[in-house]
Parts: sequence; structure tokens; C-alpha cells
Amino acid sequence: MPTPQVKPPPAAQLDSVAGHKNMLQLIHLRWLAVGGQIATIAVASLVLDLPLPMPQMLEVLACLIAFNIASHLRWHEQREVTNTELFVALLVDVASLTAQLYLSGGTTNPFVFLYLLQVILSAVLLEAWSTWTIVGITTACLAGLTLLSRPLALPLDHNQGLASLYVQGLLICFVLNAILLVTFMTRIHRNLQVRDARLADMRQQAAEHEHIVRMGLLASGAAHELGTPLSTLAVILGDWRRMPEFKGNPDLLEEINDMEIQLQRCKSIVSGILLTAGETRGEESEETTLSAFLETLVQDWRLTRPHAPLAYQATFPNDLPMVADSAVRQMIDNVLDNAMEASPQGLTLQARHDGEELTLEVLDQGPGFAPGMLQQIGKPYQSSKGRLGGGLGLFLVVNVARSLGGTVSARNRPEGGAVVTLKLPLGALTLDDNTSL
Repeated sequence: MPTPQVKPPPAAQLDSVAGHKNMLQLIHLRWLAVGGQIATIAVASLVLDLPLPMPQMLEVLACLIAFNIASHLRWHEQREVTNTELFVALLVDVASLTAQLYLSGGTTNPFVFLYLLQVILSAVLLEAWSTWTIVGITTACLAGLTLLSRPLALPLDHNQGLASLYVQGLLICFVLNAILLVTFMTRIHRNLQVRDARLADMRQQAAEHEHIVRMGLLASGAAHELGTPLSTLAVILGDWRRMPEFKGNPDLLEEINDMEIQLQRCKSIVSGILLTAGETRGEESEETTLSAFLETLVQDWRLTRPHAPLAYQATFPNDLPMVADSAVRQMIDNVLDNAMEASPQGLTLQARHDGEELTLEVLDQGPGFAPGMLQQIGKPYQSSKGRLGGGLGLFLVVNVARSLGGTVSARNRPEGGAVVTLKLPLGALTLDDNTSL
């Protein structure tokens, strides 16, 4: 049998989502840069009385503000950000910094070391080629500033230690670089962690989907093979019921009746497998209601498992039309079967809905889940039953619920036993008022 091929997880989509968050961080950083430039220009002009080309520096500042406003409007509407777009955004920041340094002393300006902030951000946010391009551009800008820049009238007082204006500016630049790097690197690292966690989860879901596909192919083949012997057994039991040896023996007739019930259950299981695999054995989907579907399910389950007491409680503010889905039926049966194995003395099914979500709770009186098992609910082959293949029931339950947009959770009850809770969106189960089969 060829191995089913599963499409790889959309890692590029996750990268673009993380890129959107990182772009927002750059926009916030740019607003801080705007505020810092305004404060620096004000202090240099008003406090230190340094002659600066104010009109040109304010023009550069106005261009940076306009670009950031445009960026905010664009990335507020568009959610996906590519590496190239992040690269262009950082280039604008480099260009703005270069223009301001050109107008205020070039390499003699202590804030020239803000180039390192751009290089480090590019190393974290961009692909390798983009990072090295930023390194090359900032190096070229720094070299150009040594040759072409307007001088800054700072006194040559480096020997005065902390009293030196240049040293003070250098300290301010260092502290600013450090604070911005710690703050934004932490946020960016958190964004990347979220992306990696989502990617790992999607890879896990893809592996589980591949496992389900393989199981579905095997189960579908087995169901086809079982169809013929089950039909033969049904014919034989029908013949036995009409034979005089059995007709006159009530005990044998009762056993034949039990065998026919179990045989019908086997046929229902085979039909459910084929319907889940996208095939059919001739039975059509039926339009029903939510309460009727659950009541029929409970009656059928009790009929085929007469020695397992099942209490059923339903609280519905109003009934809703739905289609009898074999996958949902099999999912609930699996949860009930697991609870029955843990609690043969009795179990309870509670159903309720709030108009948007159906909540099903299966309560048992068994020993409960081991602490480690509660963290592994829905993982294949994770079971406390100690038998080969255990844990597949809840694995299928979790994946069916996930395909419907629902969730499955489990917890232990303080008074003993366990509760498995299924939450399913009613939109995936019920029919609209104008919808019919």
C-alpha cells in the first residue's frame, strides 16, 4: 500500500504572522526614535547651545514620522509581512539615521553607534542575505560619514572624563542601545517562540493526520473484508431461528437473539467505518434533531451493552435540527466505551447547549486518570490499560472533535472517577432553518 502523502505545515504563513508582529515592534521602536531625536535636538539647541541645521534635521524627522504613520496604516490592514518588507523598513531607519548624523557631525557624533542597533535587529529579524546587506550598507554609510558630513561644534574635552560632552553623549547612546535591545529583543524573541510553538503544533497535527489516514485505509479495507462474513452469519442465524430444534427451545432463541443484536452492532461499526472513510453501505444520512440524535444514540448503546448502566441527562433550552453523523456517533460511543471499561458499575452522560456550543460530559466512577495521562489525552498509544494499541479511541475522539472545531478535555473528580468533556460548535452539527437534506 502506498504511503499517504501529507502536505507540509504552512511554515511560510507562520513566518509572515510572526513578521507582522515584528513589524509592529519596529513601528513602536521608530516612534521611540522620533521622540529621542526630538529630545536630543531640543537639548543640543536649547541647553548646550550647539548650532544645528534645524530646518534640514526637522525635514528628515518629518519624513520619518510620515513613513511611520503610513507603515502603521498599512500593517494595521495587512496581516502578512515578508522578509523583503522588513528589510525595506530597516533600510528606511538606516537612511534616516545616516541623514541625521550627516547633518550633525558624522562620526564625531557619539550617537553614531546606533548603527549597531540596526545591525543586531537585522540579524534577528531578517534572512542571512538581508542581514549581510544591512551590514554592508551601514559600513558604507559609516565610511561615507568620515568623508562627508557637516561638522558638529563639540569641544575637544575627552580628557575631562564624565564632564566631557562627547563622553556623556557616548554614555547616553550606550544606555539607549542597551535598553532598546533588551526591550525589543525580548519581545521579538517571544514572537519567534510563539511561531515555533505553533509550527511544532502544526507538525504534530500533520503527523497525527497521516496516522489517521493510514488507519482509515486499513480500517476501510478490513470493513470491506468483514462485510461478507457478517452477511453470511446473519443468514445462518435467520435459518437457525426457523429451525424446529431452536424454535422449541426458548433458551437457544434468547441466545440467537443476543447474537443477532451483537451482529447488528458489528454491522453498524462496519457502516460507521465506511462512512467515515467516505464510502457507504447503502444507508442514507437522516435529518433529525439534537435531542432525538442523542436519545437514539443512548438507546442503541444501552441495547448493545446491556450490562453497563448508563444514566443520561439532557438540558436543552430548545431543540435544534441536525444530520445524524456517523463520525459524531462513533466519537461519543468511543468515550462511553472507555468510561465503561474504567467504570463497569455505572456511568453518566450529561448534555447541554447554550445556543452556540454543545457540551457533552461523560462521568465515570472508576479510578480516574493517572496524572501523566491527563497531559497526554488524545495522543496515540497513550493508555493506562496496558494493552497493545490502547489509547487509539481517545486519539480518534480528539481528532474528530478537532475537525469539527471542537475540543476534548479530561479531569479527575474530587469524589472519585473521571470526567471527559467534549465541546462542539453547534454550527458544525446543526442545520440552518432554510437547510434540508
